[in-house]
Amino acid sequence: MDYGAHEQRPFSLPEGATEIIVVRHGAAEIALPGARFPLVDGRGDPNLSEDGHEQARAIADLLAPEGIKQLFVTPLRRTHQTAAPLVGVTGLEPVVVEELAEVRLGEWEGGEYRVRVAKGDPIVRQMFQQERWDVIPGAESPESLSRRVREGVERIIELTGPDAVAVAILHGGVIGEVCRQATGSRPFAFVHSDNGSVSRLVIRPSGRWLLRSFNEVSHLSARTGPSG
Repeated sequence: MDYGAHEQRPFSLPEGATEIIVVRHGAAEIALPGARFPLVDGRGDPNLSEDGHEQARAIADLLAPEGIKQLFVTPLRRTHQTAAPLVGVTGLEPVVVEELAEVRLGEWEGGEYRVRVAKGDPIVRQMFQQERWDVIPGAESPESLSRRVREGVERIIELTGPDAVAVAILHGGVIGEVCRQATGSRPFAFVHSDNGSVSRLVIRPSGRWLLRSFNEVSHLSARTGPSG
């Protein structure tokens, strides 16, 4: 029985679907013991480093031709600073999605988390073993993170609409949760995205999430040093 010839074709956005290009913000300024970053709504709010600004320019070069309809950031300035070059080339006005701000780190906010990781704090090992942020004193529970990330992504879908592409500049912990929900993975399977990396999420008309790619970094290799 002849069913005809069927070529393998590259992916194209299904009719009625929405694509969200998820970008991790560029590298932030260094964290120093005893010198906390300023806080916004209880979360650390550092600026981008010089590498981070260069990563932001590389992101703009990569994504400018994508036909982006909407651009989203969080209340934290490192996402706004990462978005700035893309705003310059597209003219898009970023929309703030408060639900997608970074995981709350409790007593380890303001850069303390990075300091503790560098020192090999045993609580860090315990956190990764249990795959729960709230092993850190006062940090956010998985249930809280899951709920608000779902709400934030649904808001992006609503504001972008079908047959369209959005860019969302987010944070490492939140990107990990987005990917977890898309794939049904264990909690921390995707918390290791690089600064300036790109991941691609497709939401089908049925509401099902599809993770097309994770942690694309080829656009960074020729322009920046190691991510931080």
